[in-house]
Amino acid sequence: MEPVQALVANIQGLSSSGDIPHLHALLKQAQESLYAESTRLLPVLDQLDPAKHSLGYLYILEACSSGSISKEQASALVLPIARFINSCAAEQIRLQPDKFISVCKRFKDQVMLLEAPLRGVAPMLTAIRKIQASSEHLTSLHPEFLLLCLLSKSYKAGYSILDEDIFEVDQPRDLFLYCYYGGMICIGQKRFRKALELLHNVVTSPMTVVNAIAVEAYKKHILVSLIHNWNFSTSLPKYTSSVAQRNLKNFSQPYIELANCYVSGKIVDLEALVDKYREKYENDNNLGLVKQVISSMYKRNIQRLTQTYLTLSLQDIANSVQLNSAKEAEMHVLRMIEDGEIFATINQKDGMVRFLEDPEQYKTCHMIEHIDSSIQRIMALSRKLTAIDENISTDPLFMSKTGRERQRFDFDDFDGVPQKFII
Repeated sequence: MEPVQALVANIQGLSSSGDIPHLHALLKQAQESLYAESTRLLPVLDQLDPAKHSLGYLYILEACSSGSISKEQASALVLPIARFINSCAAEQIRLQPDKFISVCKRFKDQVMLLEAPLRGVAPMLTAIRKIQASSEHLTSLHPEFLLLCLLSKSYKAGYSILDEDIFEVDQPRDLFLYCYYGGMICIGQKRFRKALELLHNVVTSPMTVVNAIAVEAYKKHILVSLIHNWNFSTSLPKYTSSVAQRNLKNFSQPYIELANCYVSGKIVDLEALVDKYREKYENDNNLGLVKQVISSMYKRNIQRLTQTYLTLSLQDIANSVQLNSAKEAEMHVLRMIEDGEIFATINQKDGMVRFLEDPEQYKTCHMIEHIDSSIQRIMALSRKLTAIDENISTDPLFMSKTGRERQRFDFDDFDGVPQKFII
């Protein structure tokens, strides 16, 4: 342990003097000796302050948390890692981002081993903020954080990072998982519009081979489209990769059949199809969403009645949409009115429903502010996309690639320079 104690002294001294580059060089040289003593390093951390000695603390913490660990060891490591994440200096840990990410991922594994994912939610969010170059940067910790939020049902905490526009991605897999887990968090919060956006990003992202994340996202995308939009188009956008265009439907046949059956509007046929594929939906952990699809068909059928009738009895609604009683019809109509899906009033005395027009006139202060903020966001996105397009267009690698692919021009292809002008 003598080399380790000498290293600790250097960490304390060089951190205090501010000579971080020299300390960084020493830590790189000491990596092998740290790994050799990994099982005895945990008590050494008590000699260091994670806020002042962040870089040295990171190297020692990464070494002592390496390798497989037991539940008891995980219990001993969780608190020091959480304390380090909350206290460490961002400018120091950014000198070794890969090590910091590795420690945070092991922290996630440890809280899952302890079956306490909630303990990892707050520290992981702090870790993301410290390692991010900007709010537009998607790190490898984003998917890990969202997974912990899903397992602990901390949907609100997970949603806090989903409104940020992402323009920088370290690894493609991070984007797939970020959008997939994010879509599931939005489903948990009943934010179906945002869920569709994120799942759509997974399905249409560039891919050379079909991956399991895209397949599962496509299945959920079908179900959420039926729940939220009351329809689904099996045609994928033109910008979807050819691999996804050819193969996603083959892996999702029970869901395609569900969407096709949904269009008919017949509850009996839909329930029969769900019974046929119940085991498949259950194995995919999608049975809860499938049940919501059945419920949404009642809403869809009620909403269609508003396009035909001005008034209708609750019993007639129940008969039209295949509900068991007028009471069930009343509950569905009330829920749809509360959610803003239809506009109507119910006369409980005579059991009649009167369908109304949308009362929104788009002239209130709140609506004007909402429209203005949407316009500002679109303008900001437009400026960002223009800047990205300019950067790509002037990138030397892009220019050399397009130059090789473009047919060379002959001198005769260019117009001659006029020698004189006639005015």
